[in-house]
Amino acid sequence: MRFEGGLIWRGIISAVSEDDVTGAFESSAGERNSFVRLRTANLFAFCYCLGLILMGATASMGHAQTSAAQAAPEPAIQLVYPPKPPEQTGPPLTLTLADALERAQKNNAEFLSALSDQKSAREDRLQARDARLPQINETTQYLGTQGDGKISSGRYVTNDGVHVYREWAVLHQELSPNTLMGTGYQRAAAAEAIASAKAEIARRGLTVTVTKTYYALVVGQRKYATAQEALEQARRFLEITQQSEGQGQAAHSDVIKAQIQYQQQEAAFTDANLAMENTRLDLAVLIFPTLDENFTAVDDLDTPQPLPMFGEVQLMAARMNPDLRVAMESLHQANLDLKGAKTAFLPSLMIDADWGIEANCFALHCKTAAFPEAGVLPNLGYFVTANLELPVWDWGSSRSKLRQAELKQQEAQVELSAAQRRLLGELYAAYNEALVARGQVDKLRQTADLAAESLRLVTLRYEGGASTSLEVVDAQTTVITARNAYDDAGVRYRTALATLQTFTGNF
Repeated sequence: MRFEGGLIWRGIISAVSEDDVTGAFESSAGERNSFVRLRTANLFAFCYCLGLILMGATASMGHAQTSAAQAAPEPAIQLVYPPKPPEQTGPPLTLTLADALERAQKNNAEFLSALSDQKSAREDRLQARDARLPQINETTQYLGTQGDGKISSGRYVTNDGVHVYREWAVLHQELSPNTLMGTGYQRAAAAEAIASAKAEIARRGLTVTVTKTYYALVVGQRKYATAQEALEQARRFLEITQQSEGQGQAAHSDVIKAQIQYQQQEAAFTDANLAMENTRLDLAVLIFPTLDENFTAVDDLDTPQPLPMFGEVQLMAARMNPDLRVAMESLHQANLDLKGAKTAFLPSLMIDADWGIEANCFALHCKTAAFPEAGVLPNLGYFVTANLELPVWDWGSSRSKLRQAELKQQEAQVELSAAQRRLLGELYAAYNEALVARGQVDKLRQTADLAAESLRLVTLRYEGGASTSLEVVDAQTTVITARNAYDDAGVRYRTALATLQTFTGNF
């Protein structure tokens, strides 16, 4: 085009040569009149301007070709993915929300730690229960004493011979006030209840996390499909504007607008793909022991769970709220600690009953070294030791522990009251959030349907020449926004339900 433009320019210049122009001005001496001179000058100016226009058009076309060559379509961005396990060759695993929750409970470190604490607290309760029962032990002893060389008894007063053998079965029972009233056992049971409530809190918190991540993946898949459809619509609209421009029915500005819309949708499609894969990675970290993305999430977002009445929710929260149970059991523990501090002022009794042998020979019958003349005597027998302890003076230590227990009891009462108020306020807020989210799901579904119908009508009007490209682009944007808003509302409602169930349990 540049070469042809140069030929045209040179042809125009040659048509009005320098001699002709010079002759036109020199003929004023008498050969031509002023009218002829003016006409010749105008012709030269016209040809000059026409040449400039053609040269500018030629340069613009060349620049457009260069820009088109530079704006060649780039290859699509290829995301990287974790490799599949070598043993996995089957189709992708299909997961429901229940499957994801079950897998997460087997792999989440925080939840498993809470379960471990619960099991440990159960063992503490069993140990506290067993500590109240009599303890039976077996002991075997040999006492070798240096003899005195004259009599058969040893040098130590308590030993009646050089060789003493003991084989005892010992029964030990502590009859302290804490043992009789079961304070230690009750405190261990309260600790187990607290650990169980904390494990339930961890389970419900994990449920919220998995639910939010699961439906984030579902919405990511939906937004990916929406972006893919929007990209296809933008491509079709671009083709329509190009065809209309070729037929002289549309301006070039429509093509530019369609091209801009197509490029924007192409970028939005890439972002939607990235967001979907990121949420897939987040869910894979939660539910699998190894990083595995070979799964698909079942989309049940259009079938939301119904929301119970607030009266039912309030009753369930009063019965099954683990945070409230922790506060109540903490107060119970403080009461038991106060009770145990008071029993420190009471006497305690310990009994040891021993049954077996203590003799100079390891046998059921033998001669006693101190009285050999008594002959063979039986060795098997028993003896009982009872120890009564009465606290008299401990420099105020027991009374200090009592005051300390009273302070902890008061603190536990304040925490229980604060927990009740806080949980009641959070319950109202969580229910209202679920209520609003549920209403928005219905409204935004209708909005998405209306936006899709509006896009269809506007596109038909544009093809008929009754609408502008701006209206089509605006309708496409409205469809994308409405669909994404509906999907986000679905996730919001599911998350609000899961959050509400942290107060009430499953319903």
